[in-house]
Amino acid sequence: MTVYFTKEHEWIRVEGDRATVGISDHAQHQLGDVVFVEVPAAGMQLRAGGEAAVVESVKAASDVYSPVSGEVIESNQAIVDDPSIVNRDAEGEGWFFKLMLSDNHELSSLMSADEYRAYCETL
Repeated sequence: MTVYFTKEHEWIRVEGDRATVGISDHAQHQLGDVVFVEVPAAGMQLRAGGEAAVVESVKAASDVYSPVSGEVIESNQAIVDDPSIVNRDAEGEGWFFKLMLSDNHELSSLMSADEYRAYCETL
C-alpha cells in the first residue's frame, strides 16, 4: 500500500489496481468545520485532475479533484451522513471514494508523503 498526495491536497492510497481517495489532514485544517460533502456515484468515470467531489465548511466550499483516472467503485456514504468525520479522520475513515485505476503511470506525477509535507511548509 502506497500513499501519494496532490498539490490540491488530495491523498490517494493505492493497493494494486484499486485506490482510495480523500482530502489531506492539512486541507481539512484549512477548511475548518466540514458541514457538507458530495461524493461521486459508483460507476462514474473520473479523469486525473477532474472534479470528483465537493466539500463545504463553515469557511468555504471546495472541489475535490481525482488524482488519477479511473472508475468509481465505491463512495463513502458515512461522510455524506456525518461530514464531521472528515475533520476527525481525514486520512482514514474520512475517505471520499474508491477507484479502479485506469492508468498506473499517472501515479508518477504525484508527491510522496515527505514531498507533500515539504510542499505544505512552503505555503
